[in-house]
Formats: sequence, C-alpha cells, structure tokens
Amino acid sequence: MDYEYAPLRLPSNVDRVTATAQLAIQAEFSGWELARVRLYRDGTRQVMLRRRLINQPQPGLSY
Repeated sequence: MDYEYAPLRLPSNVDRVTATAQLAIQAEFSGWELARVRLYRDGTRQVMLRRRLINQPQPGLSY
C-alpha cells in the first residue's frame, strides 16, 4: 500500500491536550493517521502523519 507522509513539528508551548485535538481534527477531516511521534528534550514534538494515496484529491494540512 502506498502512503503520503507529512512531517509536522509542534513547539514546546503546545501542551499535550492541544496537540491531541489538532491531530484528531486532521485525522477526522483529512484522513491523516499518526505514523510516529518524537519528543525532544526541549519539549518540541516531531510528528509524522500518513494517509493512503488515492486518485481523488484530498484536503491538505491546515496549520
């Protein structure tokens, strides 16, 4: 199965609840799913989102 990936970096001032809400919205409306999360010492999170490739256009990420 082919996927497209979208890296996303969340700054340290974004708390866990807000990050969860943002990612849930992207999952519900744009079809993204969580592939990986890395938490760095400075508090930033690097998130990798993925979704299946299909022929129909899908909405992009909203930042």
